[in-house]
Amino acid sequence: MAARPTDQELTGRDVKLSMNGSVHDPNDAVGRLLFNVLAMVAEFEAVLIRMRTREGMKVAKAKGRLRGKQPKLKPNQITHLLLLYNEGTYNQTELADLFRVSRTTVYRTIEHTKGKPPSTH
Repeated sequence: MAARPTDQELTGRDVKLSMNGSVHDPNDAVGRLLFNVLAMVAEFEAVLIRMRTREGMKVAKAKGRLRGKQPKLKPNQITHLLLLYNEGTYNQTELADLFRVSRTTVYRTIEHTKGKPPSTH
Protein backbone atom coordinates (compact mmCIF):
# COMPACT_ATOMS: atom_id res chain seq x y z
CA MET A 1 0.00 0.00 0.00
CA ALA A 2 1.41 3.42 -0.95
CA ALA A 3 2.18 5.80 1.87
CA ARG A 4 -0.03 8.84 1.94
CA PRO A 5 1.62 12.25 1.95
CA THR A 6 1.94 14.08 5.24
CA ASP A 7 0.48 17.51 5.93
CA GLN A 8 3.97 19.00 5.65
CA GLU A 9 4.48 17.46 2.21
CA LEU A 10 1.15 18.83 0.98
CA THR A 11 1.89 22.26 2.42
CA GLY A 12 5.39 22.19 0.92
CA ARG A 13 3.93 21.49 -2.52
CA ASP A 14 1.40 24.28 -2.05
CA VAL A 15 -1.50 21.84 -2.53
CA LYS A 16 -5.00 23.22 -2.15
CA LEU A 17 -8.40 21.53 -2.14
CA SER A 18 -11.10 22.91 -4.39
CA MET A 19 -14.69 21.86 -3.61
CA ASN A 20 -17.78 23.50 -5.10
CA GLY A 21 -15.88 26.62 -6.00
CA SER A 22 -14.32 27.01 -2.53
CA VAL A 23 -10.56 26.64 -2.21
CA HIS A 24 -9.31 25.18 1.07
CA ASP A 25 -5.72 25.51 2.25
CA PRO A 26 -4.30 22.70 4.44
CA ASN A 27 -2.73 25.40 6.63
CA ASP A 28 -6.05 26.68 7.95
CA ALA A 29 -8.36 24.80 10.33
CA VAL A 30 -11.15 24.02 7.83
CA GLY A 31 -8.69 22.92 5.15
CA ARG A 32 -6.87 20.63 7.60
CA LEU A 33 -10.19 19.14 8.71
CA LEU A 34 -11.27 18.45 5.11
CA PHE A 35 -7.91 16.92 4.17
CA ASN A 36 -7.99 14.64 7.22
CA VAL A 37 -11.60 13.58 6.66
CA LEU A 38 -10.92 12.76 3.00
CA ALA A 39 -7.79 10.81 3.97
CA MET A 40 -9.76 8.81 6.54
CA VAL A 41 -12.51 8.04 4.00
CA ALA A 42 -9.90 6.91 1.46
CA GLU A 43 -8.22 4.67 4.05
CA PHE A 44 -11.61 3.24 5.06
CA GLU A 45 -12.40 2.44 1.41
CA ALA A 46 -9.04 0.72 0.98
CA VAL A 47 -9.73 -1.47 4.03
CA LEU A 48 -13.21 -2.34 2.69
CA ILE A 49 -11.73 -3.34 -0.68
CA ARG A 50 -9.17 -5.61 1.03
CA MET A 51 -11.91 -7.19 3.18
CA ARG A 52 -14.17 -7.81 0.17
CA THR A 53 -11.28 -9.28 -1.82
CA ARG A 54 -10.35 -11.68 0.98
CA GLU A 55 -14.00 -12.66 1.45
CA GLY A 56 -14.37 -13.32 -2.28
CA MET A 57 -11.20 -15.42 -2.26
CA LYS A 58 -12.54 -17.50 0.66
CA VAL A 59 -15.81 -18.12 -1.18
CA ALA A 60 -13.97 -19.05 -4.38
CA LYS A 61 -11.65 -21.37 -2.46
CA ALA A 62 -14.63 -23.06 -0.76
CA LYS A 63 -16.17 -23.64 -4.20
CA GLY A 64 -12.85 -24.95 -5.55
CA ARG A 65 -12.43 -22.09 -8.00
CA LEU A 66 -9.41 -20.38 -6.44
CA ARG A 67 -6.43 -21.89 -8.18
CA GLY A 68 -3.89 -19.09 -8.30
CA LYS A 69 -1.47 -18.47 -11.11
CA GLN A 70 -1.16 -21.45 -13.43
CA PRO A 71 2.30 -22.92 -14.15
CA LYS A 72 3.89 -21.97 -17.46
CA LEU A 73 4.97 -25.55 -18.18
CA LYS A 74 2.89 -28.72 -18.03
CA PRO A 75 4.33 -31.75 -16.17
CA ASN A 76 5.33 -33.50 -19.41
CA GLN A 77 7.10 -30.33 -20.60
CA ILE A 78 9.00 -30.12 -17.29
CA THR A 79 10.13 -33.74 -17.72
CA HIS A 80 11.27 -33.02 -21.28
CA LEU A 81 13.03 -29.80 -20.25
CA LEU A 82 14.91 -31.61 -17.45
CA LEU A 83 15.89 -34.43 -19.76
CA LEU A 84 17.36 -32.01 -22.30
CA TYR A 85 19.08 -29.99 -19.59
CA ASN A 86 20.58 -33.05 -17.84
CA GLU A 87 21.85 -34.43 -21.17
CA GLY A 88 23.68 -31.15 -21.69
CA THR A 89 22.09 -30.77 -25.11
CA TYR A 90 20.84 -27.25 -24.41
CA ASN A 91 21.71 -24.47 -21.98
CA GLN A 92 19.08 -22.53 -20.00
CA THR A 93 18.77 -19.73 -22.56
CA GLU A 94 18.25 -22.19 -25.42
CA LEU A 95 15.70 -24.12 -23.36
CA ALA A 96 13.82 -20.90 -22.65
CA ASP A 97 13.62 -20.20 -26.38
CA LEU A 98 12.68 -23.80 -27.19
CA PHE A 99 9.82 -23.91 -24.66
CA ARG A 100 8.84 -20.26 -25.24
CA VAL A 101 9.19 -19.27 -21.58
CA SER A 102 11.48 -16.85 -19.76
CA ARG A 103 14.94 -17.90 -18.58
CA THR A 104 13.70 -17.31 -15.03
CA THR A 105 11.04 -19.99 -15.53
CA VAL A 106 13.72 -22.43 -16.71
CA TYR A 107 16.02 -21.59 -13.78
CA ARG A 108 13.15 -21.92 -11.31
CA THR A 109 12.00 -25.24 -12.81
CA ILE A 110 15.51 -26.70 -12.60
CA GLU A 111 15.98 -25.41 -9.04
CA HIS A 112 12.60 -26.76 -7.82
CA THR A 113 13.24 -30.21 -9.23
CA LYS A 114 16.80 -30.71 -7.95
CA GLY A 115 17.02 -33.96 -6.02
CA LYS A 116 13.53 -35.06 -7.10
CA PRO A 117 13.02 -38.00 -9.45
CA PRO A 118 11.69 -36.99 -12.87
CA SER A 119 7.93 -37.12 -13.26
CA THR A 120 6.49 -39.82 -15.53
CA HIS A 121 3.37 -37.89 -16.63
